[in-house]
Amino acid sequence: MSHDTVRAPSWPGYAEVHRVTTLLRRESVGGMVLVVAALAAIVWANSPASEAYFALRDLRFGYEPWHLELSVGAWAADGLLAIFFFLVGLELKREIVVGSLRRFQTAIVPVTAAFAGVAVPAVIYVAIVHTQPSLLAGWAIPTATDIAFAVAVLALVGSHLPGPLRIFLLTLAVVDDLIAIAIIAIFYTSDISLVPLAVFAVLVVAYGVIAHRARAWFSRNAWGAWVVLLPIGFAAWAFLHASGVHATIAGVALAFTIPVAASKRQPEHHGMDLAEQFEHRFRPLSSGIAVPIFAFFAAGVAVGGGEGIVRALRDPVTIGVVAGLVLGKPLGILLGVRLLTLVTKVRLDPALKWIDLAGVGLLAGIGFTVSLLIAELSFGDGSPHTDDAKIAIMVASLVASVLASCVLLVRNRRYKQLARDEEVDADHDDVPDVYQQPLPPER
Repeated sequence: MSHDTVRAPSWPGYAEVHRVTTLLRRESVGGMVLVVAALAAIVWANSPASEAYFALRDLRFGYEPWHLELSVGAWAADGLLAIFFFLVGLELKREIVVGSLRRFQTAIVPVTAAFAGVAVPAVIYVAIVHTQPSLLAGWAIPTATDIAFAVAVLALVGSHLPGPLRIFLLTLAVVDDLIAIAIIAIFYTSDISLVPLAVFAVLVVAYGVIAHRARAWFSRNAWGAWVVLLPIGFAAWAFLHASGVHATIAGVALAFTIPVAASKRQPEHHGMDLAEQFEHRFRPLSSGIAVPIFAFFAAGVAVGGGEGIVRALRDPVTIGVVAGLVLGKPLGILLGVRLLTLVTKVRLDPALKWIDLAGVGLLAGIGFTVSLLIAELSFGDGSPHTDDAKIAIMVASLVASVLASCVLLVRNRRYKQLARDEEVDADHDDVPDVYQQPLPPER
């Protein structure tokens, strides 16, 4: 074979690992933008110009007869974050149809880890605040994992980590988000208006029918989704908002109607199905605009100086959220996987080590975007517990990212050394050992 010819690796699972790695690279940029937006909000909210920040966040606009006169912060949380959940829905559907979740043996480990990683932090939080029943409403705050933030850290520190570990993290985070969406829909929805909800359902069906019938046209014409599907999607979001169900759920519902090619033999256009194209087109809008703006208006908390910090640290909500994210997440993930391997015949991928899972478990303790959203839904308007929960989320996310980085950097160094050793062995095997060649017969 010519030295100029390069072949893609053909080992099992390469295509999946390559896809996940590409996604992690895209998410890493969004994660860093998210961090910058949150830091900017914290600085502004605690600066002499803090009144301007809160005035901007509380500024209301919109059409009241349609229940859409909302504050800027509410538009960011209910509206822009629906774009983020639309991307989550697309990724989840792709995982179910063509990704890790389509194979039981591959999916059961991260799915079990995700459920256990939600349950244990909730139990820890409840155990800490149970003496104050009014605080129990925040039980779901430490259950979520922020995909963008977590994979940004992984992309920065995990260049040589094994592919199955990356797939494990992505699947875990996607399923974790699905559980968080279900929690918001079930536990944080009070009064439901059935007529707007029925209209929402009709619009979602219409959205899906159009997406399926005209999939080839949408693939060829990038502007088609903006002109045809976006107005229908916005109307569906508005009716869901009017129904009383948290409007971000609309993003997931609409995403699940987008067709995904069950096989690469069925490409929609130039080898990409419609869901993949939509993900490619809309991810910059989500990671570069929607999520950072939400973080900017959600993370701005007036700490109140030293006294405010002391008060926040004494709040059981703060203690419960930090303990749930930093301790509960890795503990739940490891316990879930361990029980699964003990009770069933399911075994870990040979490439996965328990110390690697511990690092990913710590990484899952970064509960930024969805945790901030649940914090805003948990307590009443103006409650100091809301701000304390946000402070706890940011502190816990920082601690979890540092601890996870420490573990994963050590493991990454180990895998990097192993890769170098394999390269040396491969180069050695390619060089003929002339000293081992049989001598020519003597004449």
